[in-house]
Amino acid sequence: MSAALGLYRLQQVDSQIDQIQTRLKTIQQILENDRALRAANDGFAAAEDKHREGERALKLIEAEVEKQQIKIEQTEASLYGGKVHNPKELQDLQKDAASLKRHLQTLEERQLEAMITVEATEQELQTAKTGLERVQSNLKEQNKDLTQESETLHKSLERLNSERQAVVTDIATQTLSIYDQLRKQKRGLAITTIADNSCEACGTTLTPSQQQTARSTSQLFHCPTCGRILYAN
Repeated sequence: MSAALGLYRLQQVDSQIDQIQTRLKTIQQILENDRALRAANDGFAAAEDKHREGERALKLIEAEVEKQQIKIEQTEASLYGGKVHNPKELQDLQKDAASLKRHLQTLEERQLEAMITVEATEQELQTAKTGLERVQSNLKEQNKDLTQESETLHKSLERLNSERQAVVTDIATQTLSIYDQLRKQKRGLAITTIADNSCEACGTTLTPSQQQTARSTSQLFHCPTCGRILYAN
């Protein structure tokens, strides 16, 4: 077997391995970085934060309302408890009670607004949760297919790696080193065929002498333009 033929067979196996590895990488990216899932997660997290903030605001205003009610109760207790007899003090207590009640009304209005906000954010949160669950359900079915495909590809990759080992054993170390270097330089394609008297990779027309040299079993012939090894089948 010529050196070029051995490298050509190796290239065929390596190209299949490259394709499988590229697809496996794509599958992994889909599974780990799905845009729809990220968007749904982000939407749910934002809705959750908004609802939590609304609940905090409601609790604060509820606490203020409660404090204000206590102040009113204490003021009215002083006003109607019979312990204060001075008309001026009674008048001041009446004014304080009226002022406290006005402020309580303002606080209660704010409390009502906070309650409405919480209800709205709770609905938004439920909508976001439903959307996230829907995306997760869709992805579960999609991922099932991708996972099965990944398993099949891994089996093919295992078989191809075994084939590669078998092919490599028949190739000289120096020749293999040349091939590996070209693979790095030429985006994975180190060896190509001659088609219609031309290099199939770059299209350079080859002379009859060059084609004859490419058919030699004793040496490797490189395309004069792209530098890849040429195999004449």
